[in-house]
Amino acid sequence: MSGRSTIATRLFWTVVLGGGAAIRYGAPALAATGAVCLAILLHRLDRPRRFRALVRRIARRHAATLALRRRQERFLDAYSNTIEDGWLREREYFVERTVLPLVEERGFSDYAEPHFEEIVEIVERVACAHELPDEMETPEDGIAYERYCAELLGEAGWDARPTGASGDQGCDVIAEKAGLRLIVQCKRYGRPVGNAAVQEVAAATLHWSGDMAAVVSNAGFTPAARKLAGTTGVLLLHHDDLATLAPTRRAGRRVLAAGR
Repeated sequence: MSGRSTIATRLFWTVVLGGGAAIRYGAPALAATGAVCLAILLHRLDRPRRFRALVRRIARRHAATLALRRRQERFLDAYSNTIEDGWLREREYFVERTVLPLVEERGFSDYAEPHFEEIVEIVERVACAHELPDEMETPEDGIAYERYCAELLGEAGWDARPTGASGDQGCDVIAEKAGLRLIVQCKRYGRPVGNAAVQEVAAATLHWSGDMAAVVSNAGFTPAARKLAGTTGVLLLHHDDLATLAPTRRAGRRVLAAGR
């Protein structure tokens, strides 16, 4: 049922029931009926504001993740153009999979499609407004970045150590905690990381007898890398995730979760 038919129905039955009460009880019942009708109309007029407030609340629950994904999926190409195709896809995915179901659940299904662009704009503003740690604090050098990632894992309680500059077989950091061995490849890039890194760390996990594997980067990941990671079980992480990364159990098996 659309919003218009719903309000029409409410007004109709309010007038019908209120009119019957007014015949019996007179002016007080008539005044009460008028007040109820006015409240229904005001509630309807306030609907756009309540819709926008709902979308903002949903987005703010995921503000840290949205801000991080925005940072990861936007980069400058060789011509100093801002490439944000990955972020645009991520933003639309969030709206379609997270925002719209909750909006429809709260009775705003008639608003979803006509106001899709407005929803996207709200999500963008929330992502931009959330402050993240300064990206410039991360080391530029690849070896220093590996040590930096190991230090972040150490802050989360892992026994983490870099493997060295050569002979690592695709493993830059080995981290152990609660009986779980994590094999990590670190990429300090200025562009999204491709699926070659996923292939390498998946093979390195076998070589180093690891339980799980992850590629850690300051940048985002290409669609091909995400697709391959989904089938191989390799985690794709931003280095900001490492300080809260912890083993946990889900469905009877050990997995990793970042406590964001």
